[in-house]
Amino acid sequence: MDGLILAAGFGSRLRNLFASKPLAKVNGVTLLEIAMRQLASAGVTRVVVVTGYQADLIEAAVADLRSRLELEIVTTRVDDWEKPNGYSVVAGAELLSDNYLLVMCDHILSTAILRGLAGVSNADRGVILATDRQTVSPLIDPEDATWVQTSERGLIKRIGKDLQTYDAVDCGAFLATPALAKAILAAIDQGKQGSLSDGMQMLADQGRAATLDIGNAWWMDVDDPKAHRMAEELLDEQFSLLGDVSAWSSLTRADAPS
Repeated sequence: MDGLILAAGFGSRLRNLFASKPLAKVNGVTLLEIAMRQLASAGVTRVVVVTGYQADLIEAAVADLRSRLELEIVTTRVDDWEKPNGYSVVAGAELLSDNYLLVMCDHILSTAILRGLAGVSNADRGVILATDRQTVSPLIDPEDATWVQTSERGLIKRIGKDLQTYDAVDCGAFLATPALAKAILAAIDQGKQGSLSDGMQMLADQGRAATLDIGNAWWMDVDDPKAHRMAEELLDEQFSLLGDVSAWSSLTRADAPS
């Protein structure tokens, strides 16, 4: 299976600690490497990384990871990294011909979440989003979270940061089909800004955006200094010493710290 990592943004909220968010380190390991290792733990063998801001620096880090990880890693640049993240999805999807696991570079996810997505049969769906029904948690920043309102069948009705009515939060992990990039482009054609959520809403309106409830599996968005501190406190001290995917899988098991 292929994976897609979005690593093109500026990362303004983490800027005071790290010049590049994808290269921000949690207990000695960059968020970029974490994203690759967690995808590999779910069976991904080829990863596309979309770069933008400080692309040269991130692509140099990718070259190093290529030499250390048993993964095929490809990079591509989004034309304008200041545009919404849907443009990064479209840029990456051009190198993907089948379904793929999509993750944000700044999200840490238990292996159970990604393996759950990888195991979903979605022949009649355009996208499957991992969602957390526990919407109140110290690990969730309500000012930055993307909220989800679902139907009784688990389909997405509405998605966005400004929802007032919701029953789940977006975990930043997706099983995507080629329909996702097409939906983002269709949203742009309709005058939308071009965010990933715009494309998700297009598919939701067609009844083609489903959810995977993560239950008690662990995840967090490392988006600001407070979240970075929590990530370093919650993850095992041996995190920085891990050198293989099997060890990573044990660290990111479903019953990781909460």
